[in-house]
Amino acid sequence: MMALRDNPVPQVLRVGVYVDGFNLYYGLRSLRGRRYLWLDLHALAGRLLRSGQTLATVRYFSAHVRGEPAALLRQKTYLAVLESLGVEVVLGRFQEQRASCRACGVSRRTYEEKQSDVALAAAMVGDVALDRVDMVLLLSADSDLCAAIEAVRQVDARRGGKTRVVTVFPPGRRSDGLRLASDAWFPLGEALVRQSQLPDLVPGRDGGRYHRPAHWS
Repeated sequence: MMALRDNPVPQVLRVGVYVDGFNLYYGLRSLRGRRYLWLDLHALAGRLLRSGQTLATVRYFSAHVRGEPAALLRQKTYLAVLESLGVEVVLGRFQEQRASCRACGVSRRTYEEKQSDVALAAAMVGDVALDRVDMVLLLSADSDLCAAIEAVRQVDARRGGKTRVVTVFPPGRRSDGLRLASDAWFPLGEALVRQSQLPDLVPGRDGGRYHRPAHWS
């Protein structure tokens, strides 16, 4: 009597998607102005997956706009939509600074984003350490995040070194450092961005409805 051999069950890779919000914002602006800002990040993340992969988490890192009330209102609307779609929104902050012109000495108020890249790095490392993901998909072209990838490598080495890091560059943006630090990389094309746009009216989980800002048309 011949022994029956069970068919092996293929492993499904859990993918964590980590989005550098401001890096993506300026990449989208480089395509068609504000036309693509009403982006369904959860749908986009799903389209980035390959056969045998499943979406474990989508996390979006940004900070509230300072000094522009209308822009802040648009941003808050968009963040509420992302959360209603199951995207985890993690906010840093902008720190006020004074910049002076060397030629004329005139100073002006500027704002520098703080904490978002640290929070993104901590989320990537934490999810790998807690065995929540098998692949890290980083949507950014900020070379400062090379250190985050190195930290993932160090943590992952303790559990067998099985986690892959793939970087997705926003439109029009590149980083040689991230390209070299990652296992793989590819640019985010306009076709995927266009296919992943939200409808003009998005129903919220709480019964509310979110309208695409007219400024983003």
